Amino acid sequence: MRVRARGLTFDVRVGGPEGGAVVLLLHGFPQHGGEWDEVVPALHAAGLRSYALDQRGYPPDARPAEVAAYRLPELVADAVAVLDELGVDAAHVVGHDWGAIVAWALAAQHPERVRTLTAVSVPHPAAFGYALATDRGQRARSSYIALFRRAGLAEEVLLTRRATVLRRLLAGIGDPARVARYVEPMRVPGALTAALNWYRAMSGRDMKAVGPVTVPTTYVWSDRDFAIGRTAAQACARHVPGDYRFVVLSGVTHWIPDRAPGPLAEAILARVRGAA
Repeated sequence: MRVRARGLTFDVRVGGPEGGAVVLLLHGFPQHGGEWDEVVPALHAAGLRSYALDQRGYPPDARPAEVAAYRLPELVADAVAVLDELGVDAAHVVGHDWGAIVAWALAAQHPERVRTLTAVSVPHPAAFGYALATDRGQRARSSYIALFRRAGLAEEVLLTRRATVLRRLLAGIGDPARVARYVEPMRVPGALTAALNWYRAMSGRDMKAVGPVTVPTTYVWSDRDFAIGRTAAQACARHVPGDYRFVVLSGVTHWIPDRAPGPLAEAILARVRGAA
């Protein structure tokens, strides 16, 4: 379905029984709402209604040109506005990668709209900031961000030779067909720039504004994640003063929804049921 909110038109993948408790699914870079396709069947079987949102910059009709339009407060406001348009007062929120950052901020700033939070791969922004400041390994893992913030250069590097470097970035997904499913939309003119604008609009001020999260929360991390190390993952607990669970998936890459949809669905359902 398509949802008009804040002057933009978002694509939303809908599934599960009507009337079921709502799960809002937020994807990461450089994917789209289809990254949840292998996760949602278990959620639907448990009676949940899922809405997988293609976030700002990814649908052609939700692609502002200005970098400032991709600041974190704008991304959070989109999620709130989409919930409003769907008539959903509060949802179980699940986010992966950049979607996790949006989910953390949504839960911290609008706890009345979030019944539970399941953050996947990326920890609370304060935990990530702590790791960047104290862990040389995390700084090395995050070095790619400097390239992504370079307008023009990043697009050239990632898309040259049929997007060879972008395909390598996603190689941990394993399935070439699934990799292509994410890469091909990024080859459309303007699409990768919009997705990279999330990085270019990123600011320490916006990240520091994300306070503690008080809603029931699960953080799912994989020990073969190239982007997030153990220091950041273990620091996450400090920023969730309430009900918190830390789930570690062994031998799984950063691309958890693609590589471990079953264990991820189990973690989501355990969180949802635990808060019932």
